[in-house]
Amino acid sequence: MIKAIIIRFLAVTVTILILPYIVPGISVELATDGVVVALVLGFLNIFLKPVMRLASLPLRLLTLGLFSLVINGALLWIAAKLVDGFTIAGFPEAVFGAIIISTVSLFARLFLGGKR
Repeated sequence: MIKAIIIRFLAVTVTILILPYIVPGISVELATDGVVVALVLGFLNIFLKPVMRLASLPLRLLTLGLFSLVINGALLWIAAKLVDGFTIAGFPEAVFGAIIISTVSLFARLFLGGKR
Protein backbone atom coordinates (compact mmCIF):
# COMPACT_ATOMS: atom_id res chain seq x y z
CA MET A 1 0.00 0.00 0.00
CA ILE A 2 2.75 2.47 0.91
CA LYS A 3 4.62 1.49 -2.25
CA ALA A 4 1.53 2.28 -4.35
CA ILE A 5 1.11 5.67 -2.66
CA ILE A 6 4.75 6.54 -3.27
CA ILE A 7 4.57 5.50 -6.92
CA ARG A 8 1.39 7.53 -7.47
CA PHE A 9 2.98 10.52 -5.72
CA LEU A 10 6.04 10.23 -7.97
CA ALA A 11 3.81 9.93 -11.05
CA VAL A 12 1.92 13.09 -10.10
CA THR A 13 5.17 14.92 -9.31
CA VAL A 14 6.68 14.01 -12.68
CA THR A 15 3.44 15.06 -14.39
CA ILE A 16 3.55 18.44 -12.64
CA LEU A 17 7.15 18.90 -13.79
CA ILE A 18 6.17 18.04 -17.38
CA LEU A 19 3.02 20.22 -17.44
CA PRO A 20 4.84 23.40 -18.58
CA TYR A 21 5.89 21.56 -21.76
CA ILE A 22 2.32 20.44 -22.47
CA VAL A 23 0.17 23.34 -21.27
CA PRO A 24 1.17 26.88 -22.23
CA GLY A 25 0.57 29.15 -19.26
CA ILE A 26 1.81 26.76 -16.58
CA SER A 27 5.33 27.13 -15.23
CA VAL A 28 7.40 25.37 -12.58
CA GLU A 29 10.61 27.15 -11.59
CA LEU A 30 12.44 24.34 -9.77
CA ALA A 31 12.01 20.60 -9.41
CA THR A 32 11.54 21.09 -5.68
CA ASP A 33 8.59 23.35 -6.46
CA GLY A 34 7.01 20.45 -8.34
CA VAL A 35 7.43 18.20 -5.32
CA VAL A 36 5.91 20.85 -3.04
CA VAL A 37 2.97 21.31 -5.44
CA ALA A 38 2.35 17.55 -5.42
CA LEU A 39 2.35 17.56 -1.61
CA VAL A 40 0.05 20.59 -1.41
CA LEU A 41 -2.26 19.05 -4.00
CA GLY A 42 -2.35 15.84 -1.97
CA PHE A 43 -3.37 17.71 1.17
CA LEU A 44 -5.98 19.73 -0.73
CA ASN A 45 -7.39 16.50 -2.17
CA ILE A 46 -7.64 15.00 1.31
CA PHE A 47 -9.12 17.96 3.17
CA LEU A 48 -10.76 20.39 0.74
CA LYS A 49 -11.94 18.20 -2.14
CA PRO A 50 -14.59 16.30 -0.13
CA VAL A 51 -16.14 19.59 0.98
CA MET A 52 -16.12 20.93 -2.57
CA ARG A 53 -17.62 17.70 -3.92
CA LEU A 54 -20.43 17.80 -1.37
CA ALA A 55 -21.14 21.50 -1.95
CA SER A 56 -21.25 21.00 -5.72
CA LEU A 57 -23.32 17.81 -5.72
CA PRO A 58 -26.27 19.33 -7.63
CA LEU A 59 -23.92 20.68 -10.32
CA ARG A 60 -22.08 17.38 -10.57
CA LEU A 61 -25.38 15.54 -11.00
CA LEU A 62 -26.60 18.06 -13.56
CA THR A 63 -23.40 17.80 -15.61
CA LEU A 64 -23.12 14.02 -15.17
CA GLY A 65 -19.90 14.39 -13.21
CA LEU A 66 -18.10 16.76 -15.57
CA PHE A 67 -18.12 19.49 -12.92
CA SER A 68 -15.52 17.38 -11.11
CA LEU A 69 -13.04 18.65 -13.72
CA VAL A 70 -13.74 22.19 -12.54
CA ILE A 71 -13.19 21.11 -8.93
CA ASN A 72 -9.84 19.54 -9.83
CA GLY A 73 -8.89 22.69 -11.74
CA ALA A 74 -9.81 24.82 -8.74
CA LEU A 75 -7.64 22.67 -6.48
CA LEU A 76 -4.71 23.00 -8.87
CA TRP A 77 -5.33 26.77 -9.03
CA ILE A 78 -5.29 26.96 -5.21
CA ALA A 79 -2.05 24.96 -5.14
CA ALA A 80 -0.55 27.46 -7.60
CA LYS A 81 -1.52 30.32 -5.30
CA LEU A 82 0.07 28.60 -2.30
CA VAL A 83 3.41 27.63 -3.92
CA ASP A 84 5.60 30.49 -5.12
CA GLY A 85 7.53 28.65 -7.84
CA PHE A 86 4.40 27.28 -9.55
CA THR A 87 2.30 29.64 -11.66
CA ILE A 88 -0.78 29.20 -13.80
CA ALA A 89 -1.82 31.94 -16.23
CA GLY A 90 -5.57 31.33 -16.02
CA PHE A 91 -8.31 29.00 -14.91
CA PRO A 92 -8.66 27.20 -18.27
CA GLU A 93 -4.99 26.24 -18.03
CA ALA A 94 -5.61 24.97 -14.49
CA VAL A 95 -8.50 22.78 -15.67
CA PHE A 96 -6.46 21.41 -18.58
CA GLY A 97 -3.52 20.72 -16.27
CA ALA A 98 -5.84 19.03 -13.78
CA ILE A 99 -7.23 16.80 -16.55
CA ILE A 100 -3.70 15.68 -17.41
CA ILE A 101 -2.80 15.06 -13.75
CA SER A 102 -6.04 13.15 -13.18
CA THR A 103 -5.43 11.00 -16.26
CA VAL A 104 -1.90 10.10 -15.17
CA SER A 105 -3.12 9.39 -11.64
CA LEU A 106 -5.88 7.17 -13.02
CA PHE A 107 -3.44 5.14 -15.10
CA ALA A 108 -1.07 4.83 -12.14
CA ARG A 109 -3.96 3.64 -9.98
CA LEU A 110 -5.08 1.12 -12.62
CA PHE A 111 -1.54 -0.10 -13.14
CA LEU A 112 -0.99 -0.58 -9.41
CA GLY A 113 -4.45 -2.00 -8.79
CA GLY A 114 -5.09 0.49 -5.99
CA LYS A 115 -8.29 1.93 -4.64
CA ARG A 116 -9.89 5.05 -5.93
